Amino acid sequence: MLRGQRVLSGRLRLIVASALMLFVQLALIRWCGANLVHLSYFSNLILLASFLGIGLGFLRSRKPGDIGRFVPVGLLILVAFIMVFPAKIEGSSTDLIFFTEVRPTGLPTWVSLPLVFIVIAATMTGFGEITGRAFREFKALDAYRWDIIGSILGTLSFTLVAFLRAPSWVWPIVTLIALWALYGVNLPVISRVAMVLVVGVLVFESMVAGVSWSPYYKVTTADYVDPNVGEFTTINVNGIPHQNVMDVQQRLKAEPLYERPYQRAVGNPLGNVLIVGAGTGTDVALALSKGAQHIDAVEIDPRIQQIGSQINPNKPYADPRVDVHINDGRAFLSGNSDKYDLILFALPDSLTLVSGASQLRLESYLFTRESITAARDHLTDAGVFAMYNYYREPWLVNRLAGTLDEVFGHQPCLDEFTAVQSLAVISVGKSAENAVCAQGAVWDRAAVAAAGQETPVPAVDDRPFLYLKERSIPSLYLIVIALILGVSLLGVRIFGGPLRNMRGYGDLFFMGIAFLLLETRSITTFALLFGTTWLVNALVFTGVLLAVLAAIEITQRRKVPIPRPVILVALFGSLLVAFLVPNSALLGLAVPLRLVLAILLAFTPVFCANLLFTSRFKDAANPTAAFAANLFGAMIGGCLEYLSLVLGYQWLLVVAAGMYLIAVLVGQRQMSRSKVTV
Repeated sequence: MLRGQRVLSGRLRLIVASALMLFVQLALIRWCGANLVHLSYFSNLILLASFLGIGLGFLRSRKPGDIGRFVPVGLLILVAFIMVFPAKIEGSSTDLIFFTEVRPTGLPTWVSLPLVFIVIAATMTGFGEITGRAFREFKALDAYRWDIIGSILGTLSFTLVAFLRAPSWVWPIVTLIALWALYGVNLPVISRVAMVLVVGVLVFESMVAGVSWSPYYKVTTADYVDPNVGEFTTINVNGIPHQNVMDVQQRLKAEPLYERPYQRAVGNPLGNVLIVGAGTGTDVALALSKGAQHIDAVEIDPRIQQIGSQINPNKPYADPRVDVHINDGRAFLSGNSDKYDLILFALPDSLTLVSGASQLRLESYLFTRESITAARDHLTDAGVFAMYNYYREPWLVNRLAGTLDEVFGHQPCLDEFTAVQSLAVISVGKSAENAVCAQGAVWDRAAVAAAGQETPVPAVDDRPFLYLKERSIPSLYLIVIALILGVSLLGVRIFGGPLRNMRGYGDLFFMGIAFLLLETRSITTFALLFGTTWLVNALVFTGVLLAVLAAIEITQRRKVPIPRPVILVALFGSLLVAFLVPNSALLGLAVPLRLVLAILLAFTPVFCANLLFTSRFKDAANPTAAFAANLFGAMIGGCLEYLSLVLGYQWLLVVAAGMYLIAVLVGQRQMSRSKVTV
């Protein structure tokens, strides 16, 4: 290993290398998705590329020549590619809605995604090699312990960046400092120059007028003048039009749909109003102008709400009748028992996934049958529920209207503005007489069927995929998965050497598949129970890593190993309990009890799974190859995660159990061969 001034060594080197590796991975998910809109909905592509690259880096760590010193070059290539070929808008298919306009820019999806995958995988190979070389200086479990501690620090560091809403140039600055601590003067000049250029490019990006960052998006504001409406401010997130900030009268002149819920809620007292998706405050200002006596304004993105507080001309958030809640809408509903005269879901469509390890959008759990039921239960006897949006496809309007029809037990009002991307307002009273529909503006299931239109079944908490028309995996996803697997197999063969190097760790490969599915299930569980916010997501990642660390410590400290049959019974038993106890059983519980049970149900299988992993990993003759096999398995698990689109999240536990069963059988066979060889 190279030695030089300010080069870390030993445990500290491994901790810093692991922290940096995870920090960069999370940073790339956030930054790349902000500038390449394809990745806003394929963020797990970066995760899978990272698993591949890190695994290749661990395999390479036994070879001469440390390519880790040159990772800034890969980062520069990636940043340059995305800045030169950004995709600001992408179109939707008729079967899977991305909630963007059909106006693509940049390179086509099938070109951008494979190229980004390859560049990220190659770059993360360098970070993996840095960690792998430090990993090899310790015994297997010691190395794994310090690696997990570093991963926890990397997660917390990025959580801090998100909390501070730091501009994009912060993450390469952190990366440069960490690389200098790892290599000192041995960091090549070309790498220093590349990293400085990356910082410079992102400083320039951040200096563009109106650019700021929220925990979810790159937010861009700009002033605009429309001859018919007047002057207002537009807000784009991740390069996609998101909201307009204007006076409420301007808003009604431009888009009269905003007034429809009040026209349908005739005689409603508006004593207590809930607005989910309050955004910059236009909907709040309108409710106030209609006489609302109190409003709970729920907005998930603190930066969007802050912009509204600063520039909304009606100053709705300064009104004493308004209470602001920075929270997930579904979590807010499950966390209080207040009753409302009017509940509005006001354009709460997101433009990003929750994380790189699930197919959830920020609003996925808001439009399920169970969520609409919760909203109904929060209405007063005179209450009205309404939602409005640009739904893009008639089948989506029918799905939502059909969900209301099923939950409330009577037909909702449907005001459509079909000339504008299926713009619609859907309203329904807790009692049929609470909402007064205009003539011909009643949604009727039989009439929809007679017209030859489809009414897809409601989305549910276990399959909260509102914008997926059928229970299937869209062809676009299948193509992307096929490209990933092809590139991965080629990469492992070219850079990792013969596959026989990992042949003895087939069980760890299958454990990696299963573990990624468990992690996905943990994320979705906590997202439903506590919200799809960035903070909940970060805490779940940290919780998973802490469960892994606990398993390492127990395996390391026990003089007498836990018998393998005991571990297997605990693992499969905890998976069975988690499968038999649906998340819905916890939603009605008090938050403290819900949290305790959620931790037990989600993290006990993770803990037991890692007892199984560490009991096998501690005796690995080639720890870096064993760890690489596990990472490659995690990458395949990320591909299998798409099965949730068909099976639902609960059945992912069954798939994970199947993978662990295969791992046990393969492991027994491999260990038997080892004994015969000895």
